[in-house]
Amino acid sequence: MEIERKFLIPVLPEKLETYPHRRIEQAYLCTEPVVRIRRQDEDYILTYKSAGMMAREEYNLPLTKEAYAHLKEKADGIVLSKTRYLLPLPDDLTIELDVFDAPYETLCLAEVEFESIEQAESFVPPVWFGEDVTYSGKYHNSVLSRG
Repeated sequence: MEIERKFLIPVLPEKLETYPHRRIEQAYLCTEPVVRIRRQDEDYILTYKSAGMMAREEYNLPLTKEAYAHLKEKADGIVLSKTRYLLPLPDDLTIELDVFDAPYETLCLAEVEFESIEQAESFVPPVWFGEDVTYSGKYHNSVLSRG
């Protein structure tokens, strides 16, 4: 089960480049249900996500580089690329801050994953977070991939 909240980020934090980060490219074979392929640095992953907003089922399977390239040719819509920065929070939480490349180069989203719905609902975001878009489907990457 994936339990996460998502926020728009109007202004990036200073010294962002000092945090660990990953280059991500992802494409969607299907958006209902979500079937995604992702290259994260040198790792390749096939993901299935059920319907839902804050909480949904998620399953990840490893792919080879060759399988990723083969499936990427079959993807619908835009292949998204972004840099994901990992910023620590108290209570062993992590902000996954996504800074998108074109055509969404002005979009920055932060996601925080939780162990329980109760923990997610009681989360108080840092002051630099913007609007909570957890329940807005338009910020799901699968929707962004449609253009």
